[in-house]
Amino acid sequence: MNNAVIKAVGLTKKYGELIAVNDISFEVEPGSLLAILGPNGAGKTTTVEMLEGFIKPDSGTISILGFNPYLADRKQIQGIGGVLQESQAEPFIKVRELLTQRSRYYDDPVDVDELLSLMELVDKANSLVKNLSGGQRRKLEVALAIVGNPKVIFLDEPTVGFDPSARRNLWEMIDRLKNDKRTIVLTTHYMDEAEYLATDVIVLSSGKIIAQGTPKMLRDSFTQNVQISFDKEDKIDLTGLNCKLQNIDSKIIINTAEPTRILHELTKMALASDVELAGLEVKRPTLEDVFLKLSER
Repeated sequence: MNNAVIKAVGLTKKYGELIAVNDISFEVEPGSLLAILGPNGAGKTTTVEMLEGFIKPDSGTISILGFNPYLADRKQIQGIGGVLQESQAEPFIKVRELLTQRSRYYDDPVDVDELLSLMELVDKANSLVKNLSGGQRRKLEVALAIVGNPKVIFLDEPTVGFDPSARRNLWEMIDRLKNDKRTIVLTTHYMDEAEYLATDVIVLSSGKIIAQGTPKMLRDSFTQNVQISFDKEDKIDLTGLNCKLQNIDSKIIINTAEPTRILHELTKMALASDVELAGLEVKRPTLEDVFLKLSER
């Protein structure tokens, strides 16, 4: 039995001659995180805005928790929370006051103290919003998105402009939301972000889905080869490896669909020659590799 929380069928949205989203369909299961990837102008934000009910598709159907978000009533819409790509909370109100105020809009809100703890904002509870750092403000925006205790959360480029440490902290918080059985839709330009967080991925280009599946499925489908590299070592005769070798900047690089066999033979040769393979690395394909492959099409 299909128990998808989000169902999109044949979604299309045009702006004049521009087809922003072109007949796309997908489903999102409960407790999973769907990452929507694609270059600027691919249709990511338009797709999310249709799912959230902000704009009406020209054709196609959307079901979120069993209802059409564009026609949702007050009670239904409480099941959805979202962080927009650009949003601005009231600057001259304290963090706790703002969360408390917003929580009163909902029938079953999350406890404000629990939310402050989850978002690591306890020590900023009595600070004015305008005095928060960029990372703290984004955490507050996530807190505002979930204060109503939604089952579905939309995050549109939530870590844009973050430094690596702030991004990683927010990833961990998003992971906690996913582990709390909430269903999340994330748009991002960061492939490592999708790799870390996503249960499933769709890749958009010019408004169409050009690839979809789990991160592992996409890596396996579009980039079969594993890269093995190590510092060049003249004491080892590598002719018996029976594979193509590249010599780049004093490193030997091997791209292979048989990493286990190659590594076994390579290390056996090194042991026989009593040589340590300096700089030995095994690099498996990433979502960024998949994205670059798709971009070449």
